[in-house]
Formats: sequence, structure tokens, C-alpha cells
Amino acid sequence: MTEKTVFREFVGNYPGIRLLEFLIEGRFFDYTLTDIAEKSEVSWRTLHRIWPNFVKNKIVVVTREIGRVKLYKLNMENSAVMKLVELFDNLLDHNIDEKLEKKIEVVKR
Repeated sequence: MTEKTVFREFVGNYPGIRLLEFLIEGRFFDYTLTDIAEKSEVSWRTLHRIWPNFVKNKIVVVTREIGRVKLYKLNMENSAVMKLVELFDNLLDHNIDEKLEKKIEVVKR
């Protein structure tokens, strides 16, 4: 079962969002489609329905090919992707700040 994350709580818990979240979290690495589907908890069928739009909109790029297998990674040169990464990072930072403030309040009591 997919756990609730700050990002998904903010933008919604849909297959495309789970794919995007996984790719943002692993933005420095490349992955096969099988890895992406498994780790983002999206079915193979759903991935193949959504993935062409990710490629068409240049959200992802092919980094290399090993035999017939293509590896993909988040396209950090796409300005829209950069804004999504910025949103993701800001949500995470804000959540961490809130949790720290709550812990400080508890310690002060």
C-alpha cells in the first residue's frame, strides 16, 4: 500500500503523481521502465498509458540503452520540471520545519 507523502497530500495521489514523485526523489539516477513501475507502485498497464506523455512533454529523457532496454531519468533541463522539483523541495523543507518547531515546543514544556 502506498504511504501518504507531503507531496501527494498537496497535489493528489494519482498514478502520474506517483511516477513524478519517484522520478523527482531519484532525479540523479536513471531507471528502466520496470523499476519505475515497481518503485512508484504504478501498474505496468497504467505506466504504458501515461509514459508517452512524459516523453512527449520532455519530462523524462533517455539516458542510455542496454541492449533493448532504455533507461530514463527526470529531464532537469526542462523549466517546467525544475518548477515541479522546486515545489517538491519546498514542500519537504516546510514539512521538516513544522516538525522541528513541534519538537522544540515539546522540549520547552
